[in-house]
Amino acid sequence: MLRFGINNLDMAEVKENILTQHTIEEIDKWLAKYPADRKQSAVLAALREAQHQNKGYLTPELMDAVADYLGMPKIAVYEVASFYSMLETKACGRHSVSICTNISCMLMGSDAIVEHIEKKYSIKIGESTDDGRIFLKQEEECLAACCGGPMMMVDHVYYENLTPEKVDEILDELD
Repeated sequence: MLRFGINNLDMAEVKENILTQHTIEEIDKWLAKYPADRKQSAVLAALREAQHQNKGYLTPELMDAVADYLGMPKIAVYEVASFYSMLETKACGRHSVSICTNISCMLMGSDAIVEHIEKKYSIKIGESTDDGRIFLKQEEECLAACCGGPMMMVDHVYYENLTPEKVDEILDELD
């Protein structure tokens, strides 16, 4: 069967050229957690790994490669990628910074943390720094760390009980 001029025997090679060996190994670790006939259960983890491979965002080619690797319809993968706030489908900074602005964090000072980052890096929520190092994600409704507010997540790692000084230490460490 031909598809876009590539036969099925060549699909594995194409996927390997799009998905790195490391990404494939990480996806395979997730696949091992599910029954063989439920590969789609690993789609979120697979997209997250593909996004990390591409320095913070997913391209149509990466999403297609994930769909092919998991044996899923491409549209199903696109739906997942566009639904979850931790996945980006447009170019953005290498390091994703999400600040919880829900009521608990807001009462503990998250607005001051957002303002501090915007001022220090000359960006607004939803923008990346000119050097492409930091992406300040759209406001997060809740990151589920209410007792540790104000809090933020940087590249999927939680940081709690933030102060402007603590934020500076965390963000200044990023490459």
